[in-house]
Formats: sequence, structure tokens, C-alpha cells
Amino acid sequence: MSDYLLEMQGIVKDFGGVRALDGIDIKVKAGECLGLCGENGAGKSTLMKVLSGVYPRGSWQGEILWQGQPLQSQSVRDTEAAGIIIIHQELMLVQELSVAENIFMGHEITLPGGRMNYPAMYKRAGELMRELKMPDMNVALPVMQYGGGHQQLVEIAKALNKQARLLILDEPSSSLTASEIAVLLDIIRDLKAKGVACVYISHKLDEVAAVCDTVAVIRDGKHIATTPMREMNVDQIITQMVGREITAMYPDQEHEIGEVMFEARNVTCYDADNPGRKRVDDISFTLKRGEILGVAGLVGAGRTELVSALFGAYPGRSEGEVWLDGVKVDTSSPLKSIRMGLCMVPEDRKQHGIVPDLNVGQNITLTVLQDFSRHGRIDAEAELKTIQGEIGRLQLKTASPFLPITSLSGGNQQKAVLAKMLLARPKVLILDEPTRGVDVGAKAEIYRLMAELARQGVAIIMVSSELAEVLGVSDRVLVIGEGKLRGNFINQDLSQETVLAAAIDQSPQNLPSQRTSQPANAAGNHQESL
Repeated sequence: MSDYLLEMQGIVKDFGGVRALDGIDIKVKAGECLGLCGENGAGKSTLMKVLSGVYPRGSWQGEILWQGQPLQSQSVRDTEAAGIIIIHQELMLVQELSVAENIFMGHEITLPGGRMNYPAMYKRAGELMRELKMPDMNVALPVMQYGGGHQQLVEIAKALNKQARLLILDEPSSSLTASEIAVLLDIIRDLKAKGVACVYISHKLDEVAAVCDTVAVIRDGKHIATTPMREMNVDQIITQMVGREITAMYPDQEHEIGEVMFEARNVTCYDADNPGRKRVDDISFTLKRGEILGVAGLVGAGRTELVSALFGAYPGRSEGEVWLDGVKVDTSSPLKSIRMGLCMVPEDRKQHGIVPDLNVGQNITLTVLQDFSRHGRIDAEAELKTIQGEIGRLQLKTASPFLPITSLSGGNQQKAVLAKMLLARPKVLILDEPTRGVDVGAKAEIYRLMAELARQGVAIIMVSSELAEVLGVSDRVLVIGEGKLRGNFINQDLSQETVLAAAIDQSPQNLPSQRTSQPANAAGNHQESL
């Protein structure tokens, strides 16, 4: 009998002649949490799809042992029957169905005659949610009524209901708040204590350090090292991931800030499902040429609604004016906004960023197809040259620009969406959670690109849930709370306490201490007049 619950030995996976996995070995014991780390495109998700049966036996080479015996899985159903459950980065929930119906999907409790036994399912779903420290969750409500953090816990409840013995979590905290992440990590610790093994895939290395017993690093499809977490620190993990030391995450180069070039006046957004409720309430602000404006606030504060309305993409009714270079402009649709020089990389790249039916190159040139039009036809050679230039500039990892965009990792899809908007030559660029699901190396590249764009005079609005990121790259910070503008701070010696206090409308001295190191260029704290 093996000491290990799971052993993956010499796993090799090819896609059309391109080797995605090249002899990967990992081992996990019962009750152990293995952190699986690597840059976007390193092969983490591919490896987990091999393990979970998304790629059936025979489509890859190597051996998987489960409790010391070969795992002969041909489908996800086979691996789930063994107790291997994967929770994907993109949640696999049916929004219109109830929490309980999602938890029991494919495993419904039925009455004689085939009718579903809702009381039994509600009872069990309630028990699972109490186990996950969500006793007040109404399991009869549609899952769409709950935010990302609650939905992530519904996915975990689904896994527990399937008697998970090995739980694979792929970027589980990418859309969670700090308090929700703390709950998630506590749940993983509880699962470990009950003997459930976990594979934790995350770019948030502080979470890996907090909850994982062992760290396995893969790079370019190859196994680099597996090390006990007690012998590692975050910097060492990063070095193994990228093959080099990242000396400075945030760029410290100066960029000149010019005159006011963009102004939002009296922006108000009404809830799409409840028109009587304001999601954004009469917000006005200005933006200067070459300035990076961070937008901070708690989840649900109205940040995404605000920038979506500015870009013309808000699904409900909105009001307000947008002024660019002293002229009132029409940004009532994304196409009109892009033509005026206002571009946006959206928060949900899967839903609003990529066109899944198109290939990588076609996604990149969507906003500028007219530039390649010659007498009603596309100049394919000129278009391909531009695509290859953008792939190189953003270091986008793809074997070919003709591959489906969906074949790329989430981080590389993000780079493709960014390339698409940069080709439109924006005057103002809105980035909504630009580094969500992106590895540390790619994060540093995006920050450097933002600094370079600012030096070129592009004005940038960046929405981020990571306060360290906001403080690390922004010249000025807007704080949104409950749809209202609660702070407008010059980012000089600006602390996370000050931002958080403004977000919850509370003075910093009344908050629990959460001080962290501040950006190296911090120098003095001033609040602008609103």
C-alpha cells in the first residue's frame, strides 16, 4: 500500500505537435495540501485536466496511481467516482438554478417515480453550507442572487457532496474579498484535518504559503521542484516559477502628469434588476494626461458599474456626462467609446473580453479590422504582421496565432484582450481587475506596460480589489463605497488603513491594524478636495 493517495508519474501531453507537459511528477498524501505553482501557460491547468479525466487516458502518456493502483479513467465521471473533484477557475454553476439544485446537479435525491426530493436536498444543502460556515445562506434561492465568494463556496459544497477525497482548487480566490479568502483557507484547513487532500493552484503566493504543506513548481511544461513549504518562502517560489529573480514588482520610473484630459460628471447607475436602486450615486471625477488613477473599494461598492457606464457597457440605465479634451463625447456604446479613444479591458474576460469562436489573432485585431481593409477585403499579411508584433510585445504565450483563444491560459487570454484594446490607440484606458488570475511574472509585465503607457501620455483608470496593487501603481486613488465617492487621495504615503477606512466610511483609528509595507516612492499624504 502506497503512502501516497495520488501519484502522477512522467505525465506527457501534446497538442498538435506542441508539448504542453513534459514528464511531470507530483505526489499527494491524504490530508496534505499541495500548492501547484507556475506562470500562465506553464501547464498547471492542463495537468489537472489530465488528472480529473477531462483529457481521458490514452490522450496522454505516463501513469496515474490512486491509492497505489493505476487510475483507468476515461471521463470526469470516472474520476469523480474515485473521489477526485476539480473546481475550475471559471465556476461551473447554472445561475438560474437554486443553490441546492446546483449542489446536487447530476446527483439528485429522487422520490419514487423520479420526482426530485426537494426537502431532502434542501436539508443536506443546508448542512453543507453550515459546514462551510454559511449558516444563513438560503439554499432555495437561485445562485445568481449571491456574489462570487458565496458561489465559490457552493462549488466546494458540490465537491463535498460528491464525497471528495482529493479536491483540486484552480485559482479559487481570484474573485474573493480578503474576508472570504480567510474563510476559504480555514475551510481547507478543516478539510485537511478530516483527511481530504487538496491541490491548490494560485498566483497568490501568500495563500499558498499560508495553507500548503508542499509546493510543486512547473515551468514551460517541466517539473522544476517539489519542496516542503517550511523550507521555502514566497521569493524562492517566484524564482523557481520564472527562472529569475523579480527584484521589483512595481515600476518606480517617474512619468509626467499633464493637464486634465478626461472628466466624468454626475455618473449614476441604476440596478438592472431593481431600477429603484442606485448602484452608482452621482460620482464625478477628473483624470489627467499620463496619470494612473486607482479605483478601490469593497466588492459590490459600484466600481465595475462606474467604469462600465463610462465605457457604454453598463447593462442597466445610467446617467452622466463624459468629457474628453474639453469636449462632451458620446460613449453610449463600447464602439462609440473606442472610436473616441476610450478603451476598456473588462473584469470578466470570458464573458466580455474574448470572442471564444475566434482564434488568438482574430481576437487581437477585432477593434482595428478597418486598418487592414483593402477594397473590401482584409490584408491578411499585414494583419498577421501586426498580430505577431503584439504577441511579442506582450510576451503572449501561444504556439500559433491561429489557435482558438480558448486554448490559452486565463492570463494569456487577458494579454490578448489587452493587446486588442492597445491597438485602438487609446487616449484613456480603463483596466478592470487587469491582473486577476495572472501570475507574478505577468503582473510585473502589466505594471511596466502601464507605466510605459503613462509616460506616453495615456491616462489610465485601474480598478483593483488588491489594495497593495492599487497603492503600488497609482498616482491617485478614488475610493468607492456603496455607490458613492468616499475618497480622492494623492498616493503619497497613503496607507491601506486610510483606503479601507474610506471604503467603509470609518476613521482609520477604529479599524483593526492591517498595516503593510507601502510603495517605495511614498512621501506624504494629502486628500484632494472632492
